[in-house]
Amino acid sequence: MSDVQDYNSSLSDAAQSRKFETFSYLPPLSAESARAQIQYIVDKGWNPGIEHTEPENAISNYWYMWKLPMFGETDVDAIMAEIEACHKAHPENHVRLLGFDNFAQSAGAAMVVHRGKSV
Repeated sequence: MSDVQDYNSSLSDAAQSRKFETFSYLPPLSAESARAQIQYIVDKGWNPGIEHTEPENAISNYWYMWKLPMFGETDVDAIMAEIEACHKAHPENHVRLLGFDNFAQSAGAAMVVHRGKSV
């Protein structure tokens, strides 16, 4: 069996040490990577939703919803524009993208697309 890497986490460094959502163990998503993930959500027929929260509250189940989910939206540029608008309005917060699956009635995808700064 291979060695398992230790994961350092701390309450004092919530922005850098907390891990959450699908890609949080990887480097931050580039614009191209985010676009590819949005395209995947659209291709699956899922409804994109955008949420944000302060880094110290990211471990909580409750994030603030940015507007309503974008029901039926298939334009990747429109979705990216809303993500950027949320990030601009809340530059210190984490911003995540969700893909809501109508049929399973759950989130089929969830990923942080902008990481906030620790306080």
